[in-house]
Amino acid sequence: MGNTDMVAPEQDDAPSLLISGGNGGLARCVRQFFGDRGWRVVAPSRMELDVRDCVGVEEFVASHGSFDCVICNAGITGDQLLMRQSETRWDEIMDVNLRGAAWCAASAARGMKRVRKPGSIVLVGSYTALHPGAGQALYAASKAALVGLMKSLAREWGGDGIRVNLVLPGFMETPMTERLPDHVFERARKKHVLGAFNTPSHAAEFLYFLHASMPLTSGQVFSLDSRIL
Repeated sequence: MGNTDMVAPEQDDAPSLLISGGNGGLARCVRQFFGDRGWRVVAPSRMELDVRDCVGVEEFVASHGSFDCVICNAGITGDQLLMRQSETRWDEIMDVNLRGAAWCAASAARGMKRVRKPGSIVLVGSYTALHPGAGQALYAASKAALVGLMKSLAREWGGDGIRVNLVLPGFMETPMTERLPDHVFERARKKHVLGAFNTPSHAAEFLYFLHASMPLTSGQVFSLDSRIL
């Protein structure tokens, strides 16, 4: 079953959210949090929206009208020593994590400009972009590039009232991390000065707050856990 209209309130004038990578642990909490507050939420899975397909992204976004908030959440990992990485894998990670975010943001901004409606776009980054470990070169590079992308887009679209920010949700216990061995969890936990991980629910709450209560904030990077940048 698709997730493109999992939460759809009856009001025709309800604010609308698009979150790519809609099957992930964070996306599920975001869908619920926004939906509970009356938002129309469109949360496509990778099967429904392949962010690597530029034309497909534009058509998908246009078919749903203009969004008030867009969260570019789709992403993949691929940890491996650089000299063992294939060119194909390099392209795939960059296409999803970097180019995919750019296509989603551009398509959303185009819709916002068309109806002259201010909105917010959030790129989902990673702490790894600033503090990568060995074997994370591709993932770290793709996420680090989002910082420059975000800052440039914030300048480019600020005159249209479109905010662009970057959020680092933090290390969270989600389906993507549950396969990691216990010692990896404990090593990660020790890097948090509060001794605890962030949660998808708390991240979803912040994403809502960023859109609803910070109307003059753009071009910023927000780290949501207690690891020191």
